[in-house]
Amino acid sequence: QVQLVESGGGLVQAGGSLRLSCAASERTWRTAVMGWFRQPSGKEREFVAGIMWSGGSPDYADSVKGRFTISGDSAKMTVYLQMNSLKPEDTAVYYCASRWATSPNPKEYHYWGQGTQVTVSS
Repeated sequence: QVQLVESGGGLVQAGGSLRLSCAASERTWRTAVMGWFRQPSGKEREFVAGIMWSGGSPDYADSVKGRFTISGDSAKMTVYLQMNSLKPEDTAVYYCASRWATSPNPKEYHYWGQGTQVTVSS
């Protein structure tokens, strides 16, 4: 069973930065794509960013383009989400997820981490 473990959440003031990490237990065809999603309280889970271990251009939600950067370290089987210029509306539980192909639809992802809370104060 694939395991994903997130870390790096916390409380930050608006305009600040945080870096989230997601360590995967394997890097196979089943986990070819790594994605970050977030779920604000009382709202649906939404796509934030995605990347393929094999390379290529990452994908970003319009709301985070230019502020967030996703990257991966294949040797460590770890994906990162660098979040800069954070806004109160970025407050959410952030989840790492994985599947075999790219998709912005969270319902199509098979493997999920436990989530990490990010709170941005104004």
